[in-house]
This record gives sequence, C-alpha cells and structure tokens, in this order.
Amino acid sequence: MKKLVCNGLLVSVLAAALPAAAQTGPGASRLNARIIEQVRAYLATDIVQMSVKDHNLRNLNRSDDEIAELDDVWRKETETKKKPLISATLSNPLSAYLTRLQAHSNGLFTEIFVMDDKGLNVGQSTISSDYWQGDEAKWQKTYAVGAGTIYVDEPEFDADMKAWLVQLNVSVDDGQGKGAIGAATFQINLSEMQRRG
Repeated sequence: MKKLVCNGLLVSVLAAALPAAAQTGPGASRLNARIIEQVRAYLATDIVQMSVKDHNLRNLNRSDDEIAELDDVWRKETETKKKPLISATLSNPLSAYLTRLQAHSNGLFTEIFVMDDKGLNVGQSTISSDYWQGDEAKWQKTYAVGAGTIYVDEPEFDADMKAWLVQLNVSVDDGQGKGAIGAATFQINLSEMQRRG
C-alpha cells in the first residue's frame, strides 16, 4: 500500500495498478486527466473499497422489489423530519470521508456519492434525491460496463451557483484487479476547474 496526498488529504492507495480508463459521454472532452487521476486515487482507498465490498455482501440477496421499496423510503424521507435511512447513510464512515473530500476540494467538487453493485448509495457527501441509481446512466454506463470505465454527462449550468457543473461517473474497481465492484459520481464545478488551470 502506498500513501499520497490529494487536496491536502493523506490517502492510502491500494498497490494494484488502476485500469486504463475508457472515457465516454457527451462531456468527456471537458475534463482533464489530472482530475480523473485524482478521483481514481480517492476511490482506490481502503475506506471506499471496504465500504463498497461490505455493502455488496449485505445486499447480496436483496430483490428488485426490496430495492424499489428502499428507494421509495428514501424519497419520502427527503420530505420529512425523521430520516432514519438517510441519517444512517450520511453518518457512515464512507460518507464522512466523501464529505471531507468535498470540503477539502475548495469548491471543485459539489457532490460526491458512491454506489454498490446494485446501484444503491453506499456513501455520499450530501443528500441525493434518490437512493437507487441503477436505472441511471451514472451506474449503467460505468459499473454495468466494467472496470476502468468513465462516463461524463453533459455539462449543465447551475443558476444558484452561477457555474457550469458536470458529473464524472466512474466504476469503482476492485483493488485486486477482479473487476468493478460499484460506481461513483463526482459532480465537478467546471468554472472552478478552469480557474485552477
């Protein structure tokens, strides 16, 4: 295991080489290799690897109906005061790590979340509108395609932030070269990225 510093955070990176990225999507030309390498380093850490693998095991036999029910519970919780499922997800160690990454990015990352092999959220830096991403391109065009896959959505202008944002979606790859174990989305502030050069 080697250590490296990313945005002021010391991270332990699994020794296995990261696969070469297959970069696709309408926004693929918007991102530079440095950002992609940085995101890959964040995802190769023990906290991400262990959290996704554990989540995959815990949900191994979960049916499509159970997944739909969990997603429905999450959506309802976004509109109520009591949020047991959301609170449990946002307070887990992976969410704490992702929240810290976002905070230390100084505006570069505006949202981060990691999904398991079924498209369920494992951890996230902010509350998302849904719990299951398996029906969306962010999961279908990364995890479902395989290890080393990157899909970049079309950039969108956020009027509240007054900035162009793009979602960098990547497969979360097993640190031992056995394939994809999940997926992750990093929403990137393109205005901030360009400002940094």
